Amino acid sequence: MAPLDTNAALLIIDMQQGMNQPKLGRRNNPEAELQMQALLGAWRQAQRPVVHVRHISRTPGSVFWPGQPGCEFQPALQPLKHEHVVEKNVPDAFTATGLERWLHTRAIKQLVIVGVITNNSVESTARSAGNLGFDVIVAADACYTFDQADLSGRLWAAEEVHALSLSNLAMDYARVLQTREILA
Repeated sequence: MAPLDTNAALLIIDMQQGMNQPKLGRRNNPEAELQMQALLGAWRQAQRPVVHVRHISRTPGSVFWPGQPGCEFQPALQPLKHEHVVEKNVPDAFTATGLERWLHTRAIKQLVIVGVITNNSVESTARSAGNLGFDVIVAADACYTFDQADLSGRLWAAEEVHALSLSNLAMDYARVLQTREILA
């Protein structure tokens, strides 16, 4: 793998306390948070830019409804004062947030994306980033999702939903790597 840009940005998507709500169901990648922490530690040590994305829901009852503990970042992935925080209201972190401008202003061309959920906010953000011309890497083992029913009512295991989402991204939008490959 080519070395990372010295200013490659780490985007940590929606790692808020609401993601731990049992009502979301069974998930895959139980070690994902440890992989995210390893990447975050490496980024901080190298003084590379870190962007924390927080979802603020417009849907009452959401785990990310404003003013609820679910909106708060998980303690192990708490932003430092100098790290950029983006608040979004839709899955895509580029929609109406100023993120693209923030990255361009700093001449950041490469993004490493981690977080939740693989087939929603991670995928939509990675697709936009790829379409906008960024060099996108998604850390497969630093993302996770939940079991999901399709429109016919069939329940798909989180592992399958995750794998298909990453395959979609690998077609045109991003390179999909493991954390150890990114840190190598």
